[in-house]
Amino acid sequence: MKYFETLEKARNLRKLQTPAEKKFWEKVRGKRFYNLKFNRQYMIEYAQIMGNKLYYIADFHNFEHKVIVEIDGGIHLTQEDYDKERQNNIEALGYCVIRFTNDEVLNQWDEVEFKLLNLLKLSK
Repeated sequence: MKYFETLEKARNLRKLQTPAEKKFWEKVRGKRFYNLKFNRQYMIEYAQIMGNKLYYIADFHNFEHKVIVEIDGGIHLTQEDYDKERQNNIEALGYCVIRFTNDEVLNQWDEVEFKLLNLLKLSK
């Protein structure tokens, strides 16, 4: 997507968070998660075609560790190929992508926290 289209979509996604995204955001916002800064619905430029920059929107982003956190709902079962290509493109930019299901975030927060800390090489 182009910049202004992506920006508008990101703003709308911030307003229309899923329950899992809301819970994740409440856990990490304002440096609540081990004093790390996270952004939500973060725009990532991944290509430029004929002078137009193209962007993905990551659910959550940590600049310090170049980590993208994706919260996957049911829709992701129908777009696995797209998600894989998107993740490969993002990782090619030097990011590390970690994915959690809605259920994991909503019902297994301790496990989500453990996996995220392990990825970030931090300890509890």
